Amino acid sequence: MKQSEAEEMLKMGYSALLTGPAGCGKTFLLNKYINYLKKKGVKIGITASTGLAATHLNGRTIHSWCRMGINETMTDKEIEILANNEQVWVRIKFTSTLIIDEISMLNASRLDLVNRICQIIRQDLRPFGGLQVILCGDFFQLPPVAKKGEDGRFVTESEIWNKMDLKICYLEEQFRQADQRFLQVLNSMRENKVTREVQAILQERLNQPVKAKIEPTKLYTHNQNVDVHNFSQLAKLPDPQRVYEMRSTGVLHLINDLKKSCLAYETLPLKKDAVVMFIKNNFDKKYVNGTLGKVIGFDEDSGYPEVETISGDRVVAMPESWAIEDGGEILASISQVPLRLAWAITVHKSQGMSLDCAEIDLSQTFEYGMGYVALSRVRSLQGIKLLGLNELALKVNEKAIKLDKVLQKRAEKDFKEYNKISKGQRKKRQKSFLEANKKNNSENTIFGLPF
Repeated sequence: MKQSEAEEMLKMGYSALLTGPAGCGKTFLLNKYINYLKKKGVKIGITASTGLAATHLNGRTIHSWCRMGINETMTDKEIEILANNEQVWVRIKFTSTLIIDEISMLNASRLDLVNRICQIIRQDLRPFGGLQVILCGDFFQLPPVAKKGEDGRFVTESEIWNKMDLKICYLEEQFRQADQRFLQVLNSMRENKVTREVQAILQERLNQPVKAKIEPTKLYTHNQNVDVHNFSQLAKLPDPQRVYEMRSTGVLHLINDLKKSCLAYETLPLKKDAVVMFIKNNFDKKYVNGTLGKVIGFDEDSGYPEVETISGDRVVAMPESWAIEDGGEILASISQVPLRLAWAITVHKSQGMSLDCAEIDLSQTFEYGMGYVALSRVRSLQGIKLLGLNELALKVNEKAIKLDKVLQKRAEKDFKEYNKISKGQRKKRQKSFLEANKKNNSENTIFGLPF
């Protein structure tokens, strides 16, 4: 399915799962649909399973949105007590569309809990109390983190899953990689069919230098020493250091959530010749989340860093904002120069990025899908310097493979049904969906409550 077809399906009001391989534009489409709903005045709950993923959407974690915190289960009585919180009640009662990104990292129990919270607060026994629910993610990427006996099941194993009547939008276009040999490697990994031929393709990049003006970012499986490495490299540069401080406004605890989740530094130290990475999309200025560059100086007028990207573009990196929005209202925002030191980064923090080149060490891979995430961040095979592999590095979860086949079959069926609907009928359904949401918004006004 193409992005444009999936977008039309979402506009018809269906609950849906947006899925597909890394680089197919899932988050891009999600942001596009969010902007469409905002323009139409639809109240949206914008969330993700992790704080980092939420910052890509100007949202918050699903745990924060419905106030379930770290709980996997709550009794109906506990949820009713939760509903006495006016902010939570208003937020859930008057939302029309709930979005949850990086759904592969949310476990089955928590999806069931979100459903029950929505049903009780909205006093509606339909799935999620009648909300349009858009789930987004790739189950080949990082799975739910099961700490201390927590539920490690995918959301597809939840009680609510088969009751949701989800449309499966399986995106097939590839926007990140055009290298067919590299795509062969990634597709083989998605099927756990890494042959000797595929291994040989990867071995070509073992300890091979990347031809680039800028030192490739080191991508590591473990967090330890990443910051130490970045700041020690910065300290070696001879020029004086400039420092940029983060600014913030809004609700204090949400500001703190943003600071913890966002890749931006509260205090960003830079020097001439520092290797940096953009951590925000700005297509007008020709950079995206993951664009690599080097600081070549500081703008005389503004004082902000001038960066030469790996493609040769020169950009003055002006401050950008990250926010938590709810129902069209900005509850908290932070502003900072959209750069971070990029001599090194973890695989986990690279999710959602498109890297021009990277030095990847997978010798300490400890989770299924981690190698796939790391390799699939990079645009081309020639952009990879591979330092090492272990046995787990090229494997994905077998359960994800079986699930993917099921999802593809369902997507084919849903797409055939979609194609049977005339263009006129599609427009009619889209109009009906928006009109129903206007009615919901007018009820919000009648109650006289802030969203």
